[in-house]
Amino acid sequence: MTETIVLTGANRGIGLELARTWHHRGDTVIAVCREASRELRELGVQLIEGIDVSRAEDVETLRQRLAGTRIDVLYNNAGIMRDENLSAMDYDTIREQFEVNTLGPLRVTEALIPQIPEGGKVGLMTSRMGSIEDNDSGGRYGYRITKAGLNAAGQSLAVDLKPRGIAVGIMHPGFVRTDMTRQQGHITPDEAAERLVARMDELDLATSGTFRHSDGSQLPW
Repeated sequence: MTETIVLTGANRGIGLELARTWHHRGDTVIAVCREASRELRELGVQLIEGIDVSRAEDVETLRQRLAGTRIDVLYNNAGIMRDENLSAMDYDTIREQFEVNTLGPLRVTEALIPQIPEGGKVGLMTSRMGSIEDNDSGGRYGYRITKAGLNAAGQSLAVDLKPRGIAVGIMHPGFVRTDMTRQQGHITPDEAAERLVARMDELDLATSGTFRHSDGSQLPW
């Protein structure tokens, strides 16, 4: 059955490969980004550009552009990572990440909930670095804080959306070779995308709100 997928942060990396994976299997992909890359334009999916998920007015524009569209899967992929540590703390970059990584997905989800039917799904691209229990290396204060916050928001969304029959997936892609990781990692973006799409396919109300690795394992909070 063909689904309509709305995907933020679709211009490169894992987002681009998610768009490609869903598109190639026949789903209708609506790719949302600030500025489309050449690769995304060539993919042939529907584009909504000029959307910064950290800006309330841009999210309202997105809501208006999608008015009347049934959304089977909303996947919040847009995110940024900066590098703070105790020797070089930068509260401005922490706030920047909070607006994009934590509030951005919440804004987008809240705006588009009316268009997600019973049986629909919401995906949140989080990170294992948001796990408090799993943190044994410190640093990356902003990224860790904002992804932990996103995890908390995801659990609340799962509780609040369950009566509507909407499942929420809180997904860690794995250690992926992207610009964000400086091309270090264990898997490629296309491998991560295939696994994430499989996890979203499996997602239901029974597993809604769980924090999962793209390999299917459950992660500690």
